[in-house]
Amino acid sequence: MRPARHPRRIAALLAAVACAGALCALVVPAASARVVRPTLVWVRCIRTALPCHAGSPVVVVRTGELEVGAHGLLARTRILFPARDGSRHWTRSVIGKLVRSTRMRVNVPSDAISGTLRLISPGSAKSNGITITVRRPPAPVRPPVTPPPVVAGSSVLNGTGMWIWYLSASQGGDPVAIGRQAAAYGIKTAFVKSGDGGSTWAQFSPATVAALKAQGLHVCAWQYVYGNSPLAEAQVGIQSARNGADCLVIDAESEYEGKYAQAQQYVQALRQGLGPAYPVGLAGFPYVDYHPAFPYSVFLGPGGAQYNLPQMYWQDIGVSPDAVYAHTWPLNRVYGAPIYPLGQIYNNPPASAVLRFRQDAAAYGATGVSWWDWQEATSGGFNAVGSPIQPLAPPSPAPGYPTLSNGSQGDLVVWAQEHLVAAGANIPVDGSFGNATASAVKAFQSAKAIQPTGIIGAVTWPALLALAVTTPNWNATYRPAAATARAASAGASGARAAAATRSGRNGPQSAFLPAVRDEVGRVGAG
Repeated sequence: MRPARHPRRIAALLAAVACAGALCALVVPAASARVVRPTLVWVRCIRTALPCHAGSPVVVVRTGELEVGAHGLLARTRILFPARDGSRHWTRSVIGKLVRSTRMRVNVPSDAISGTLRLISPGSAKSNGITITVRRPPAPVRPPVTPPPVVAGSSVLNGTGMWIWYLSASQGGDPVAIGRQAAAYGIKTAFVKSGDGGSTWAQFSPATVAALKAQGLHVCAWQYVYGNSPLAEAQVGIQSARNGADCLVIDAESEYEGKYAQAQQYVQALRQGLGPAYPVGLAGFPYVDYHPAFPYSVFLGPGGAQYNLPQMYWQDIGVSPDAVYAHTWPLNRVYGAPIYPLGQIYNNPPASAVLRFRQDAAAYGATGVSWWDWQEATSGGFNAVGSPIQPLAPPSPAPGYPTLSNGSQGDLVVWAQEHLVAAGANIPVDGSFGNATASAVKAFQSAKAIQPTGIIGAVTWPALLALAVTTPNWNATYRPAAATARAASAGASGARAAAATRSGRNGPQSAFLPAVRDEVGRVGAG
């Protein structure tokens, strides 16, 4: 046979034979299709107890659901997770669910670790990467703790209490010696540190709690919280109750300013483990107006702490006992929780001031006072705590209410707006008292036969506080881009707004406001 002189014709003939029938229709288009390399734009976690944070790394939870935004997604695009089993590292490839042309959802593998997440489509190269931080899922919540027995008509917070930071520095940590000292000075409740952040303290053991109770003391746990790991912090509080605590007190200070979503996660997880009736208190800053970004409305709101123990350290604040009460009481009373003043016995305050603080507490109607702290109290301090006092007349004029008007900002405005919404107002809960809030106040005042001034004062507050409120779902509204915008709206520069968001701030616009100052120094952490 002679060699073919027209190879192109022969090739065309062979192609025609190969394409006979329906096979050509399937093979040729697939071979000629061009797969676009995906471009990863963002990653966020959804339907999980932890919020995603802005920028990189994004925090995700093992077995939680993740959503990615990207260009060039296909139904068979895979998500590539860094993974590990012991010392072996590899890339876990998972097929996601395409929910729209630019979004895909996937469950985070149980062996995923922190690292770089990428995408890959069949026939294409890997996408760009986004750094993720992978956390363990929260531990299953045990059944609620049974509330401790409390004498009818009283609280474990009634009477005199003393706070213990380091047990070993308080009567040498000897429960019998602590009991004798307590009995000598009329101390009924010991508040013992049980945890710091997500870590428990060994000093708050069931054996120690039982030994202190054997001395006739109520024993309450207290934990310092930061808001970086709210679910882990809640587990510390729950464990404290399981170790025998009669109550739990939350020491939340500057680290929790602006962290509405984290405060809500912490409180909700705490209540899920403790049940709705377990006694919980908040020991926070006493001057609410100095801390417009602190989520008092979450910690003391529905499902939160039933008791308020403001840190009224008059000597460190630089005022008299009378002045610290006059400032603290009106602003704290609007949150509705009974106030149990936490006084100063450290730094050796004059005995006369300690006695005056106790007299003020009784005059303002407080049924219990506690003192910071045992290890720093002198013998003179213990004497002042336990000595008899003469009663004072109730303060005149009686404690009023804070005044809010157009231009006011902060959590007090958040609290007022939540009550206005409960009354039927259609306004945003943003912590900023503007024209819309003023109009809602006037409408509420008219409905209650109050002069419609648009100002919330001594007459309007009681009418508002009679309403039951629902705390906004700050977790659902926490979006990094929106949070940065709210920070900018609150007056922060672009760089400061982004920094505030990276620090975990979120919630209403007022959550990005700076503190006027920290009137009390940070104590009890570490």
